[in-house]
Amino acid sequence: MDISLNQTVSHLKSLMARVKDVVFPQYSDTDPEYALSVIRAELAAVSSLDTAKAFIAGLPEISRLLATDVDAIAKNDPAVVDEQEIVFCYPAVTAMLYYRTAHALYLLGVPVIPRMLTEYAHSQTGIDIHPAARIGDHFAIDHGTGVVIGATAIIGSHVTLYQGVTLGAKNFKYGEDGRPMALPRHPILEDNVTVYSNASLLGRITIGEGSVIGGNVWLTHSVPPRSRVLQGKPQDLTFTDGAGI
Repeated sequence: MDISLNQTVSHLKSLMARVKDVVFPQYSDTDPEYALSVIRAELAAVSSLDTAKAFIAGLPEISRLLATDVDAIAKNDPAVVDEQEIVFCYPAVTAMLYYRTAHALYLLGVPVIPRMLTEYAHSQTGIDIHPAARIGDHFAIDHGTGVVIGATAIIGSHVTLYQGVTLGAKNFKYGEDGRPMALPRHPILEDNVTVYSNASLLGRITIGEGSVIGGNVWLTHSVPPRSRVLQGKPQDLTFTDGAGI
């Protein structure tokens, strides 16, 4: 299909506006049938009609998952006034709307478009989620700026990440052609895990169910369920006349 970059961006902006209408109908004044017709047309323009039909068939599940994400944020943040505030104002909802849409298209084998969607969300929210990552229901990101979730990361249900968290690769294996190989290289977070701000979890490690990873932790090994991984306690030192320790 011969289509320019500018045309593709235009189609995707229209697509996402209508996807948002469908998955959050309580906040939309757009006719649902019209929204679905636009989604079908815009996806057919950048991919194929079969892809558009398959994606539309999966919209109820995307809507269900996003509703659980909104619920998780509401239960995690005492500053929340109501659900409308979350949908309208929280960058995590924008990031997850684009990620869950992109992930569905990725699973349908659509090239390039899923990455364009998540990179646009990255530019708007500061939250970088690769469309190939696997994320369960009730996923909450608090604040969100600087969060990075790599392509082979697997995240269970009821997981919360705070700002600056990285689920990244520790190193790469290289093929005979000298290029890095696309092997599993990012963390697995089991259900009910919380990771606090600026923690870096690197490599194909598993964070066991119910674990808490403290802020600024650098973690490159697996931990069992219900672990607590924290930095060492800060030292309260007294300096006299500019002397060090």
